[in-house]
Amino acid sequence: MVFLLQQTINYAVPLLIVALAGVFAERSGVINLALEGIMIFGAFAGALFIRIMQSNGLFDKSQGQILLLLTMLVCAIMGAVFSLLLSFSAINLKADQTIGGTALNLLAPALVLFLINVLTQQSKLVIDGGATTWFMIKKSTFGIDKSTDIGFLGELLLNKVYLSTYVCILLFIVLSIILYKTKFGLRLRACGENPQAADSLGINVYKMRYAGTTISGALAGIGGFVYALAAADGAATGEVAGFGFLALAVMIFGNWTPSNIAVSALLFGLFKCIAAAYPSIDLNGDGVYMLAEIGVSSYVYRLLPYLITLIVLAFTSKRSRVPKAEGIPYDKGAR
Repeated sequence: MVFLLQQTINYAVPLLIVALAGVFAERSGVINLALEGIMIFGAFAGALFIRIMQSNGLFDKSQGQILLLLTMLVCAIMGAVFSLLLSFSAINLKADQTIGGTALNLLAPALVLFLINVLTQQSKLVIDGGATTWFMIKKSTFGIDKSTDIGFLGELLLNKVYLSTYVCILLFIVLSIILYKTKFGLRLRACGENPQAADSLGINVYKMRYAGTTISGALAGIGGFVYALAAADGAATGEVAGFGFLALAVMIFGNWTPSNIAVSALLFGLFKCIAAAYPSIDLNGDGVYMLAEIGVSSYVYRLLPYLITLIVLAFTSKRSRVPKAEGIPYDKGAR
């Protein structure tokens, strides 16, 4: 059960942070379909940065948590920079935002695979397997002996957990408060609901939309790295298994509100966990892997998260309250 919950959290956290990325962009009035592409670029930036730090011997195991935080910062910066392509096309050029996001989703994997091949002459960029354990919180981190029983909650929260999990959860809480409890958040949401009214009150709609999309890019970049680290054994391969699109589904299912998004991310994370780890799930702890032994094809389990996505969206999308000005280029002279 501890394994199942930890894996669920590992898959839910990238969805959580990337869905919030979508909220920041769309609450400002910009549709960010490029979340998938930005995640790919963030995963690449994180893997490359860690590889450079490792090869130059700048960090060792005792400094792993510092390296993780620095890597997340680098991924946020690179994700924000990559998202400026969407911002410029959507805000300055007033281009179709759906097409712009789709273009970035096509550009990102091609660009990443090209850079990986140029830099490493390989098809993927892999963080050293032993080094990924540098970023884990373990019993030894707190000076606790490996054989000591720290209980269910202790094993769940303090043993073999990535620090990035708690950083992302903290970011989610802080940014949710900023979005709904601060003047900046109110102005950002006003630009996504009625930009003309916001402009009449002296709010710079263009700057607020740039801010929303840039924050969105930074969060998606972090989400891409967290996915690569925790869910794909530290590999950047030019794809993130559709997590960007799943995050969009989580955002819509969560009705663009953080509390609902948190619940949705856990639900989708559970199904993704079952799809990825069903052969090793032992619910009763008796050595019987029930899901692997019932004879259902592995493809059914892999299909499950995406099937659930379609079913959920079919029943909930009509009740979703989309920001009114989402996807509409702002024209200062329009009334």
